[in-house]
Amino acid sequence: MELKKYIIIFSSILLIASTEIKASEECFERTSRAIFKFNMGFDNAILEPIAKGYNKLPEPIKNGTSNFTSNIATLLSIPNHLAQGNLKGAGDATASFLINSTIGIIGLANPAEKMGLKAQKEDVGQTLGAYGVGPGCYFVLPILGPTTARDSIGMIADTFVDPFAHVTWREKELLGASGNQFDYLAVKGTTAVDFRADNEVNFDSLEENSIDLYASFKSLYLQNRENKINNSSESEDDWGSLDN
Repeated sequence: MELKKYIIIFSSILLIASTEIKASEECFERTSRAIFKFNMGFDNAILEPIAKGYNKLPEPIKNGTSNFTSNIATLLSIPNHLAQGNLKGAGDATASFLINSTIGIIGLANPAEKMGLKAQKEDVGQTLGAYGVGPGCYFVLPILGPTTARDSIGMIADTFVDPFAHVTWREKELLGASGNQFDYLAVKGTTAVDFRADNEVNFDSLEENSIDLYASFKSLYLQNRENKINNSSESEDDWGSLDN
């Protein structure tokens, strides 16, 4: 309980202190660049080899895994659509999850999309942005990657509003469903591998052609988040989702 209180206090101070700072400005650039270098080392040594192995799996297995993790991510979108007053979005996301979880065999298939239901992904960071909360300054987290003051607070808040996080990370029973923290980390890790595998060529191209790789990733992340907050069609590009 004490830890939760300190997290809330720290998050509030960080958000208030950075509301007037543009996202292009840095909170701790030297530290962020060092963390970015560590993250790239982690990617080269662990994530990239796993992603390349994942890409060699049969297409049905890859598609099923991607559909499964995407379906679980839809759960976080439902309360955020509601918080933004987007009842249609909440309805589409709910219908998509229910159809894919039943007819789609626990989300391994995506019949909802064939029915015209495309669940747009939303998180607390996007909800805050929709209400006019500025991004605050930019920085990089170990393993989790690029973020902003607003989005880092959003990541913490996500675990309170995401039903999947409740039954796994927080180990609470919800409608008879329960899980543990390993389940949460397994799904998040698989999501990261799936994203890395889908963008293998893009990552290689960026590394080869960027004069400043750190600045390139920063620009991509900020553009992606802005597009998602504005519900721009450009938010669904070759990179998929650059979120944490």
